[in-house]
Amino acid sequence: MNIPKVKLGIIAVSRDCFPMELSANRRKAVVNAFTKKYGEIFECPTTVENEIHMQKALAEVNEAGCNALVVYLGNFGPETPETLIAKYFNGPVMYVAAAEESGDDLLDGRGDAYCGMLNASYNLKLRELKAYIPEYPVGDPDEVADMISEFIPIARAVIGLRNLKIISFGPRPQDFLACNAPIKQLYNLGVEIEENSELDLFAAFNAHANDPRIPEVIKSMEEELGAANKMPGILPKLAQYEITLLDWAKEHKGSREFVVFANKCWPAFQTQFGFVPCYVNSRLTAAGIPVSCEVDIYGALSEYIGTCISEDVVTLLDINNTVPKDMYESEIKGKYPYDIKDTFMGFHCGNTAICKLVAPAMKNQKIMARALEPNQEPNITRGTLEGDIAPGKITFFRLQSTADAQLRAYVAEGEVLPVATRSFGGIGVFAISEMGRFYRHVLIEKNYPHHGAVAFGHFGKALFDLFKYLGVTDIGFNQPKGMLYKTENPFK
Repeated sequence: MNIPKVKLGIIAVSRDCFPMELSANRRKAVVNAFTKKYGEIFECPTTVENEIHMQKALAEVNEAGCNALVVYLGNFGPETPETLIAKYFNGPVMYVAAAEESGDDLLDGRGDAYCGMLNASYNLKLRELKAYIPEYPVGDPDEVADMISEFIPIARAVIGLRNLKIISFGPRPQDFLACNAPIKQLYNLGVEIEENSELDLFAAFNAHANDPRIPEVIKSMEEELGAANKMPGILPKLAQYEITLLDWAKEHKGSREFVVFANKCWPAFQTQFGFVPCYVNSRLTAAGIPVSCEVDIYGALSEYIGTCISEDVVTLLDINNTVPKDMYESEIKGKYPYDIKDTFMGFHCGNTAICKLVAPAMKNQKIMARALEPNQEPNITRGTLEGDIAPGKITFFRLQSTADAQLRAYVAEGEVLPVATRSFGGIGVFAISEMGRFYRHVLIEKNYPHHGAVAFGHFGKALFDLFKYLGVTDIGFNQPKGMLYKTENPFK
């Protein structure tokens, strides 16, 4: 839930000095290939040769309910009409071109779309229009179908952002200014934001006391937790809080279709609400409504992007602590292809969904208990969902505004190792090739905060292309050995 469904359309374009049938027939072949491999795509019957055709084709794809579009250069293509499609279509647009089919058909059967793609990209830039162009945007029908399939998660994220509202409850905790960033870039992305006081949230929570839906939510929590339900007495308050957030989202999303939260979660939260909200955050995130910790607005934005790209549960973690040398020597070295500097522990109090944890359990928040409930049975610090994060492929990433309101992003693929953490919280041993250099020359050098979004799988290609589409020019990644960062000392 809470992410858009992409309905694709494809429009073929044709330059008037080329046979229109060449482009139309090539479009049909692409549609057949895509339908067989991936599913439905609306084939626009009008082939665009001029601006009148362009208007007619746009009317057809709009009537069909398309919210993402493929502009297909079956031949060289008409530069003005084909780029005006991107201007007037209200959704993400992809440009791709046809390869020539046969060496025996290079007279009337030659389309020159390889050449036309150059002029299409030039005209898009002249008009300051955004479009997705694959790494090598020319291919036969099967190859073009594959490229279109790679466009779908990017389109889904773009549509989602244009219809997203971030709801925050703050202010952020003292000394967590690293999670602070100007909101101007949210508006540039098409995202709306509603900022509220923690007192607003507290008033709404109290208004839900004895809500008749609480028993039903408790039952849902009990079924999900199973044997992990170690502190059942805290579930009524957690259920009340979950209902509070869901009602707020429904009542405050306004003109927007999708909602995420960036919420205050300590230190006054525990003393006033009487619990920690981590488990509820995990449940909403698992339902496609990310709830970031510590009023991390761009963390919530990043989580939502990951949800759209992966169509799966995500999480938000601190890039937290090193792996001890003795632990590395005994459990990682020689078993996995990583240096100790490639490894670190990703951690947060208990906001990772139960489906992404090994041996989860409901517990209290150890760090907060030290300050708020020392040497006593935990009460107000209950509500975390703890466990080691399940091993497997991951992508660590973040979209962030700098202090001077410039967008930056990073993407790094890696894995969670099947190594017991022997620690607390939602935590895992992460391994990313060349993490040590990436940590210094991207995360530190570019002033990123300590929170990173985690998608469970390798989605680096789609995320990198999405950030390019959004206009991000500074996209960091974990560069391989021999590829120096700009700030890296070459004499080491």
